[in-house]
Amino acid sequence: MKVRNARQTFLNCALLIALAVFLAATASSGSRQAESRKSGAQRVFQIEPAQSKVHWTLGTTLHTVHGTFVLNHGDLRIAFEDTKASGEIVVDAQSGESGNDSRDKKMHGEILESRKFSTIVFHPDRIEGKIPSEGSADVQLHGVFSLHGSDHEITLPVHADVTGNHWKGNAKFTIPYIQWGLKNPSNFLLKTDPQVGIELELSGTVATDSGK
Repeated sequence: MKVRNARQTFLNCALLIALAVFLAATASSGSRQAESRKSGAQRVFQIEPAQSKVHWTLGTTLHTVHGTFVLNHGDLRIAFEDTKASGEIVVDAQSGESGNDSRDKKMHGEILESRKFSTIVFHPDRIEGKIPSEGSADVQLHGVFSLHGSDHEITLPVHADVTGNHWKGNAKFTIPYIQWGLKNPSNFLLKTDPQVGIELELSGTVATDSGK
């Protein structure tokens, strides 16, 4: 009986010690997280170009033209405690293609002038909504879209999925390229829409930057 009581006492002590260690670790973690957020911590959504895609579509009187661009690099930095965002998504303007050589030559030479304006860049500055540490969310990402040497404010509707330290994002929006100063590619035989549809399929990793 004494052996059994001693064993039970030992187990109870062990459980109490384990509980104390767990509570201390939790409190410490919470304290570190709170301190990290106070010091300007942010989550960094790194974009992997090889796992990401940029699609575009342009309607015409004959058919809808489909094309792609290559993403150079990018990351999105989202603050924990406020709506601040930063980072950039950089697209190679010279990589644009639609599967038709003569059409693409005109696009690069007359419309995008991609030798002169070789990149297309989006710089986010704030976010509406929250991206969870795990799961899905729909947010609005506001920022500046730099195209053909000019900057334009724009808000992108983004659907994000986070699983562990990986994430995927999708954004569909339109660019009023003629209104933004690019040449109208229409002619007397073919009329084109005044705006082009863009879809971003982004994928990458998530990390925390303490801001220190």
